[in-house]
Amino acid sequence: MNDIFFMSRALELAKKFKGLTHPNPTVGAIIVKNGKIIGEGAHRQAGKPHAEIEAINDALKRGYSLEGSTIYVTLEPCCHFGKTPPCTNALIRYRFKRVVVATLDPNPVVSGRGLDILRRKGIETKVGVLEEEARRLNEDFFLFIREKRPFVHLKFAQTIDGKIATFSGDSKWISSKSSRKYAHKLRKEAGSVLVGVGTAVNDNPELTVRYVETERQPIRILIDKDIKTPLNSKIFNNRAKTVLITSENIDSEKIEKLKNIGIDILKLPLKNGRFDIEDILSTLYDMEVVHVLVEGGSKTATEFLKSGYVDKISVFIAPKIIGSEGLSSISELRIDKIKDGFRFDIEDVKRFEDDIYLSYRPVR
Repeated sequence: MNDIFFMSRALELAKKFKGLTHPNPTVGAIIVKNGKIIGEGAHRQAGKPHAEIEAINDALKRGYSLEGSTIYVTLEPCCHFGKTPPCTNALIRYRFKRVVVATLDPNPVVSGRGLDILRRKGIETKVGVLEEEARRLNEDFFLFIREKRPFVHLKFAQTIDGKIATFSGDSKWISSKSSRKYAHKLRKEAGSVLVGVGTAVNDNPELTVRYVETERQPIRILIDKDIKTPLNSKIFNNRAKTVLITSENIDSEKIEKLKNIGIDILKLPLKNGRFDIEDILSTLYDMEVVHVLVEGGSKTATEFLKSGYVDKISVFIAPKIIGSEGLSSISELRIDKIKDGFRFDIEDVKRFEDDIYLSYRPVR
């Protein structure tokens, strides 16, 4: 029972930094001695100390001896040199008695080896405490390691009748302020936001996190094969990094102007006049983008859906109806039979003012 209590605390610590640690996982740690928490920490950003080291430093600052204590970690301690030294070395050096881990690290350079090293040094280990919760917290990282692509999360706000804008293109605001605040939390947790040229031109979004506190703005990813987005658009301002995905044959003058204002340019080949989603995801993987929040519009969302690479859908439904002439959240799929439609399991339901939030997982 105590293991569950302390691991729950470690998970809560980790959740505060979701989206800020990419390409690293989100990890929390708690140190306990004689039933008392003497140190706690979380991994805050790639390149900074891991959760175990943060917790160790916290305990030492408080004047505690670590010998004989137990550490609860939401992910298996690393055992290799990366941007920081192996955490297993520190756990051995400070003579921890017990290491409790929620789940193993999927990274093949670690997976199980960290715990093996600790056992060989006489440290008691336990794995699997709140494992499902820990795996869900880092589901994007696990998929990134396993499938070598980013976790794809579609998000849109729509009316009761499934529209994201009126026939004239007006869409502000379909959802409530509370819904928009939660949507900004999703941006923060994803670490990157993707839109197509239609959204960039019609809505002129900034795509930054503004309604919730963050230490790091998400990477903005724009798909615009002909660079129709005006240079003075908000997505090109200096408040966050912007990556433009465009075609290989685009005008070099436009490219130079964008490079001069700090925009990263990625040129990809066109297939039948459009980009291949797999090519986009492969390129983002190479950039170490772990989780991408696809915010629209309907054409972009539909292309990702058709690709088969959608891992989660978040929908905010506002109590409004605007009619069949409005713009649908998903465009043409040409599905003939109901049984052939895309199928999803419902994951969560929330209420924000008069809006309903639903999250779904694809039926694999």
